[in-house]
Amino acid sequence: MQYNKPPLTYEQQTDLLINRGLIADRNKLILRLKEVNYYRLTGYLYPFRQADNTFITGTSLEKVWRLYTFDRQLRIIIIDAIERIEVSVRTKLVYKFIHKYGPFGYCDDKNLCGLSPEKFQRWKNDLKTDISRSHEKFIKHFENTYSDCHELPPLWMSAEIMSFGKILTLFKGVDQSLRQGVAKEYDLPDVLLESWLMTLNIIRNICAHHGRLWNKELRIKPKFPPKNKNPEWHVDPRLANNHICVIMMILRCMVRKIAPQSKWHERVQLLINKYPEVSRTSIGLFEGWENHPIWK
Repeated sequence: MQYNKPPLTYEQQTDLLINRGLIADRNKLILRLKEVNYYRLTGYLYPFRQADNTFITGTSLEKVWRLYTFDRQLRIIIIDAIERIEVSVRTKLVYKFIHKYGPFGYCDDKNLCGLSPEKFQRWKNDLKTDISRSHEKFIKHFENTYSDCHELPPLWMSAEIMSFGKILTLFKGVDQSLRQGVAKEYDLPDVLLESWLMTLNIIRNICAHHGRLWNKELRIKPKFPPKNKNPEWHVDPRLANNHICVIMMILRCMVRKIAPQSKWHERVQLLINKYPEVSRTSIGLFEGWENHPIWK
């Protein structure tokens, strides 16, 4: 089937939404659509939509805009915690790796035995491309001074150019004892840390690309710690692993290890309390969630 919907002007988009039942000042809605495009804004209108494409009675631009603002602020708070975790894991992984294999050991596939030769080569080639495009002064200095003897910089430099995804691939590639050494820093099994990092990488990408987060159902669901060793994760069956609530719990758990003084969790609670109209179930929250032993 051929897609043949024509582009609409801001004014036409505005009239379409108002005709479908959105309560809004026309001029203000036009300004909002110039700021946030129609397709993006209607993603936040979806919970208010009925089967015939009209909106539930009482749906207003103010309600939708508050939902949009909540989601934007939630992304900012979430990515702040993910950044702490990403930097911490990268630091510990690189430190342990270079002391076991040396600064250039990551260029040898035998030191990343968890990756197939093909995957290792793709990872290495992609990293080479990223480094060649980098304008960081420390990269340029290395290339100008040492490239006659080394194809890539030492890992402590290259890691600063790596995306979260490439760091995750490095983590998956190293031998189990090294992964366990990194995971032990957070009192976690290595399999669990890998599962959490995989999910956090997806969430980070959603945040970085300004995607909707508040009602996101997780495609890759993070594992829970084993019940016999971490019973606090299993005290309430309402804590599910398919909504943002579990991401918040994971972030709370890890940030507490990395920065015990952090008030990150208080910022989350303040945000949620500021928007009581946002459906708690869409986030995966349940009554008394803030008293869950992981959060407290």
